Amino acid sequence: MNYIDIIGFAAAFSTTVSFLPQAVKTIRTKDTSGISLSMYVVFTIGTFLWLMYGLLTPSAPVAAANAITFLFAATILGYKLRYK
Repeated sequence: MNYIDIIGFAAAFSTTVSFLPQAVKTIRTKDTSGISLSMYVVFTIGTFLWLMYGLLTPSAPVAAANAITFLFAATILGYKLRYK
């Protein structure tokens, strides 16, 4: 692993972990009133596309970060759709 990969994984970790508090709060409270449905639909699709890009390039930091972020975003989106 070179320094570019280390930077990539550090960036991936930082941006991915930033979604954890929102996901935990949404799961615990089931309150999605402050979340924009259209934003989360577009964001979740975009995250999935970044995941595909990371797998096809191949870029481990991009794939890893977006796989986890996609799970968080899809969970929040699912709660938004279920608990409007």
